[in-house]
Amino acid sequence: MDRAFASKFAKSVFLTVSALLVLMYIGSRLFVHVDLALYGYMVGTFVFICGFFYRFIAWGERPPTKIILKKGIKLLFRRSTPQTTAEHLVTYRFIWNRGWYRWTQHVLLGWGCILSALVTFPLVFGWMYFTMEENRTYTVVAFGIDLMRIKADGFLGYLFYNALNITAVMVIGGVCMALYRRVKNMQARAEQTFVYDFLPLYLLLFVSITGLIMTFQNLFLRGWGQPVVSLIHQWAVIVTLIYLPFGKLAHIPFRPMSVFARNYREHYGEQAMKPCKVCGTPFVSVEQSNDVIEVLKKNHMQFDMKDGFNLAELCLPCRRKYRMSRFSGVPTHTIPVKEANQNARG
Repeated sequence: MDRAFASKFAKSVFLTVSALLVLMYIGSRLFVHVDLALYGYMVGTFVFICGFFYRFIAWGERPPTKIILKKGIKLLFRRSTPQTTAEHLVTYRFIWNRGWYRWTQHVLLGWGCILSALVTFPLVFGWMYFTMEENRTYTVVAFGIDLMRIKADGFLGYLFYNALNITAVMVIGGVCMALYRRVKNMQARAEQTFVYDFLPLYLLLFVSITGLIMTFQNLFLRGWGQPVVSLIHQWAVIVTLIYLPFGKLAHIPFRPMSVFARNYREHYGEQAMKPCKVCGTPFVSVEQSNDVIEVLKKNHMQFDMKDGFNLAELCLPCRRKYRMSRFSGVPTHTIPVKEANQNARG
């Protein structure tokens, strides 16, 4: 089958788009319930798929990434995988260690974007729609199956109608927290750039605000000016989808790969740890150390030192001291004292 496509990119895009079209055909009952007002979002999603696979395949073909993916898939059914998945993709517990502020910021941004996608994409592709019944009730239909009936003025109805408004408020809160941190935190200010760090936040903010403006127009202005704002909002979403695979927001769809990396570190760390060649402190698994050396060789990067070891066989503090010794001529790496600021925070 690979011979039918020019590249892995072409194959992945073709199969994914074909699967989406089949699901649209089934879920919308032969394309009957596809909302043409959401046509722009559909086109933007297809472009996003192309960009995502282009970025993912280019990233996945790198030697270190290929190792993590290959071994991570084999370790996917570890007993700890459900807990790791929950911590990395649901509760963001790994961020809690950095402080409650950053944890709250990531929860608002992450879940605001995820919940928005879970609401928007089923509507765009016709997988979910509502039918009006008698007595002011709606039937929620998913893939042609009647899921539930809700009252138009009930609590569930309120949540369904305002789901995107709620997620927009979540995203705005997360973006404001992120912007405040980037302005006040010295380390963030030293590392940030406008295009990579600020532009994604401004895009999310613009999408959320224009979405809330449409709700305001419906409730208080009887829809006045909504065609213009809805078009601006749609273009903002399309631009964000097209930009998403190539900027900082790409870590949202790439985040599940962190489960592979965690399983890789834990599994091989339980088998055997690699002691540092200088201080003797175990700092990484033997498997990971060997993989790093192998990847460096594939990239034609040799770090075999005259002292009889590879630079990758040193822990980070000893590696820094060894580099200092190469520049200064003083054998600082042989001094069994760790630098005082090795765990300093910016």
